[in-house]
Amino acid sequence: MRFSFFLKEAMRSVNRNAIPSFAAVASVVVTVLVLGVFIPVVQATTGAANEVRGRVLVDVFLKTDATKSDVARVKTLLTDKTGHVGKVVFVSKEQAYQQEKKRNPEAYQLLGSNPLPDTFRVTPDKADNALKLRDELAPVSASGSRSNIDPAIEKVENRKDQTGKILTATRVVKLAMFLLASLLVIASILLISNTIRLSLFSRRREVEVMKLVGATDWFIRWPFVIEGVVLGALGGVVAILLLLVGKIALIDPLASDFALIAAPETISFTLLVSLLFAASVGVSGLGAGLSLRRFLRV
Repeated sequence: MRFSFFLKEAMRSVNRNAIPSFAAVASVVVTVLVLGVFIPVVQATTGAANEVRGRVLVDVFLKTDATKSDVARVKTLLTDKTGHVGKVVFVSKEQAYQQEKKRNPEAYQLLGSNPLPDTFRVTPDKADNALKLRDELAPVSASGSRSNIDPAIEKVENRKDQTGKILTATRVVKLAMFLLASLLVIASILLISNTIRLSLFSRRREVEVMKLVGATDWFIRWPFVIEGVVLGALGGVVAILLLLVGKIALIDPLASDFALIAAPETISFTLLVSLLFAASVGVSGLGAGLSLRRFLRV
């Protein structure tokens, strides 16, 4: 049997069942629109959370009388002998003094000497390892106090309260985005499948008659699968056009004025459109094929 025959039967079925077909297309349009907006939002939110996590630092303050050899030894200790280290930046006492003087010139004009120490600003390989890195540089002794692993180190500070808040907040954001994305995908599949199932239910007598006269399961199923693919493709195209209009009319003009819109690196629009179209066609066709199984048991 030629493909043109199944395609013709599928299009005839769409014309005969305009209301269920329209409902299926509308479901696909709404679902693809929501996914088209939600996917970039999830990526932008996750990217912002990762950027904030990247600001977690462990400050290693050296003693004020530390020599150049002490600085070199501590740097080697951090880069070669300490775990969970991602990036090490050395800030000399002179650099720190100039930075603080720019922030508060009046206060630093009263100082006769530079009170600031040489500092290593250490970024952990992963934000969650900040506390482990602090514990490795300044382990807790049996008495409960901390002792630095090198005599030239005055203090190891990881801004505990700030680090804890950042890690907790970003962890909650990531978990919430993952749960919302999962729920949305599940709801989308169920919505499209149920809509197609309603369309099939209105033609259950037709399927039963075809089955009783000897038609094979796939002979019956193919027109419905093709119909689902056609409806999914139609809904996907309409949703993609609406997303394109929204992008041109709203997002692109605002991107030049609002850094929050322009800054996040999200999925390209071309790739997003391809994924949404493939998903709308695939889910609709699969939903039609699976939903038809109960009607083939005659």
